[in-house]
Amino acid sequence: MTENRQKPAQNPEGLESRQAALRLLDAVLRQGKALDAAAPRAVRALKREDDKRLATAIAGEVLRRLPDYDALIDSATRQNLPHDAKVRTVLRMALAQTLALGTPPHAAISTALPLLAGGPRRLAHGVFGTLSRNGAVLPDIPTLPDAVAKRWRRNWGEPVVAAAAAAIAAPPPLDLTLKASAETAAWAKKLGGKSLLPGHVRCERASVTGLPGYEDGAWWVQDIAASIPARLMGSGEGRRALDLCAAPGGKTLQLAAQGWQVTAVDRAESRLARLSDNLARTGLSAEAVVGDALDWAPDAPFDAILLDAPCSATGIFRRHPDVLYRAHPPIIAECAEIQAAMLGRAAGWIKPGGILVYAVCSLEPEEGEAVAAAFLETHPGFAVEPPQSADLPDGIAPAAAGFVRVLPGAIADPGGADGFFIARFRHS
Repeated sequence: MTENRQKPAQNPEGLESRQAALRLLDAVLRQGKALDAAAPRAVRALKREDDKRLATAIAGEVLRRLPDYDALIDSATRQNLPHDAKVRTVLRMALAQTLALGTPPHAAISTALPLLAGGPRRLAHGVFGTLSRNGAVLPDIPTLPDAVAKRWRRNWGEPVVAAAAAAIAAPPPLDLTLKASAETAAWAKKLGGKSLLPGHVRCERASVTGLPGYEDGAWWVQDIAASIPARLMGSGEGRRALDLCAAPGGKTLQLAAQGWQVTAVDRAESRLARLSDNLARTGLSAEAVVGDALDWAPDAPFDAILLDAPCSATGIFRRHPDVLYRAHPPIIAECAEIQAAMLGRAAGWIKPGGILVYAVCSLEPEEGEAVAAAFLETHPGFAVEPPQSADLPDGIAPAAAGFVRVLPGAIADPGGADGFFIARFRHS
């Protein structure tokens, strides 16, 4: 008599990548971690690089359009699924794969259901099946998280909210800063891109290391808005400049290329290692120092200081949509306090007649305008020095107070720019 043995169920191909994506989303949405910071731990069990990329792509796409996936899920069930319910996150992942990443529906659901072992698989299968049969689609313009939309509407108005929603629809283009500004036209032609400012080229998204000029160190990746603070420092002509909170180093490279003798300070030794790699690749030089700007102090004053301060980073939401779910008001307030403390310390390290540039990649006025205004009130020896239009991309102009605020939709090019605040102060 032959014994009838049932073969154990096999995990579907690609399940490990989905498990890693689920860990990533849990780290962001429940634990409040940055996607980039959570990724190494979340994907470390994956052996193949393409599986790691898939996991981060799924998580990133869920975060990019999360309110829209939630609206679809809620339209297909009468059950009240909590925002942090595992079944909701698994459904978000399945929808992101089919509606944005091109995964066939059968592959998306076959790798989704095993994630709900012991959970409501039937519910997930029913919701996904209903949406698939009904031809669910995403809206042309994504929906911002409600709390973010309300905050930005209050601070900047409806047009900025609409521009931000449009900007998050797809990852932005690739911005490069050139080591040799005089070669802008030549590099724009070589790279098949366009320039928005001298020393800048904008390209379509591509493998960075495969582009012309990478091995030669002719450029580095840097959003056009992120390049403005160092541009406002001008030509160094061998004078001493301090780059505080310098890593990963784009602004340090800019200052070195502009002729400054740069000291780059950052408390993260691992991130300074990346700066050192880029200095070696580009042939530029700077002194890298491990130190916290709230504790470290220089031996002598500087001719210029650039403080790109720690912030909520809500301005980089196009590339890092996870910030929209991590930057809550208490975090914004805490960042503003740190910035004010750093700015006050940096003011004591400037030579008379020197420049102090303060910048944050935040769209929150509590971190930018409010900190700068308070600094001027408590430091009468400093005055705002508005930038020249030649230092700014088309569409960006100094505000009435002389500050620079880069908002969604402001830059003339449709590729947009990260959100930024920049203030340049001159020491009397």
